[in-house]
Amino acid sequence: MLGFPCNQFGAQEPGTNAEILEFATTKYDANFPLFSKIEVNGDGACELYKLLKTAQPNADGSEEITWNFTKFLVSGEGDVLRRYDPKTTPEDIANDLASL
Repeated sequence: MLGFPCNQFGAQEPGTNAEILEFATTKYDANFPLFSKIEVNGDGACELYKLLKTAQPNADGSEEITWNFTKFLVSGEGDVLRRYDPKTTPEDIANDLASL
């Protein structure tokens, strides 16, 4: 699991990268790599999220990320296998991981 903070959703991550890391590790015991804050939608969307969204659009065909915690499953070869809605937990994704 990798985390990419983004402040485009209700201004939930307005702090610096260091503040976000501190909050995620102390409040939620995040134990995965957390990268610098990025944009995931709009003209400023980072290249990674442009690729993820194009490879796995929403069920309605739109590509926009609708809320924080949208997840993508990517193979070891870099293939984008699946997109998950924000309410999907990492534990819920375990079955898909087991099939790889």
